[in-house]
Amino acid sequence: MSKKEQFYVVPEDTHNALVAMAYKRRGFNSEEADAGARFAALATKHGIRTHNALKALHLDHLFGSAAGGCVPDAEVEKIPSRFQATEVWNANLKLGQAVAFDAVDRAIELADEYGVGIVSVDKAFHYLWGGGYVMDAARRGYLAYTNCTAALAEVVPFMGKTPTLGTNPHSWGFPTTDAIGFPIVVDWATSVVAMGRVQQFAREGQALPPNAAVDAEGNPTTDPNEAVALLPFGAHKGYGLSLINEIVGAFIGGSLPTIRSKWDVEGEKHSPNFFFQVIHPEAISSGHFAGGISQSENLREVLGDILGHGNENCLLPGEIESRAFAASEKAGGLLFTEAEIVAFGEIARECEQDPWQATDFSLHES
Repeated sequence: MSKKEQFYVVPEDTHNALVAMAYKRRGFNSEEADAGARFAALATKHGIRTHNALKALHLDHLFGSAAGGCVPDAEVEKIPSRFQATEVWNANLKLGQAVAFDAVDRAIELADEYGVGIVSVDKAFHYLWGGGYVMDAARRGYLAYTNCTAALAEVVPFMGKTPTLGTNPHSWGFPTTDAIGFPIVVDWATSVVAMGRVQQFAREGQALPPNAAVDAEGNPTTDPNEAVALLPFGAHKGYGLSLINEIVGAFIGGSLPTIRSKWDVEGEKHSPNFFFQVIHPEAISSGHFAGGISQSENLREVLGDILGHGNENCLLPGEIESRAFAASEKAGGLLFTEAEIVAFGEIARECEQDPWQATDFSLHES
């Protein structure tokens, strides 16, 4: 967070009550509404402002319960499989956050029994910030990975001109809390920026970085209000990583990326796919570490070596999120900008509640 940014402290209970109320008014059951609020608070507490409640409810409005892309109170169908350590679920367009939390829990149960657990999800609605789910598993002592296909094809492939890929994030979580005080979480969209970042920058009046987006004519733009498609990071490298998600989704049951969330195309599937993998640390341990130390001690030594030799000021993935979490804990609530407080007014009005005012909350400067 910039030292010049000002944030207002919203009690987590106040936030969760409003967000859950919004989901319930859209027809979601209490469990789904609570999962939606829990996830939004988790993202906000870790400084993930691109995937907070504003993004989640906006996504639901555009592509979800109002558009037929997400079905409130849907039941997940577990598809029979001959493989004991893996499961495939048909989410039946259930709220993505609720499905993802359950899928991680189930993958952990499988990993406890078989060393590794995989849950693949077909016919899903987007789960938003993948890093939150693998972070949750990492805090419980597991290595975890997830990828998904996005709600829309918004990314132009390398050397192309038409968006045919999603922002297609990859998220890894590692149980490193004992070693360094927080889980390492490697989490990224495969575009230079996520579309949620574009929306945030538009809301905050900020420019996009160069070579991150293109306008309607296919020309690079730094104006978030002119951006209509995104570019992959790292040229061919980001393109390849984005392609992985589409291929995995195709194996699970996903259909054409260019028609996702476009319901006027009949005879096709229009929904994203999820992939979760959880690994128990003991399942990959050789048991033989230099000097006869333990696996956890070896992890600490390896990380220490990476950050030694003059690299002591380098950041580890997940460290910024850990600092944001600490700031939220110290402030005693969730931190929002004034623009975000104003944006929550739309949610409050939808719920026939008085809009939040910045003056209702204490000011926190970081």
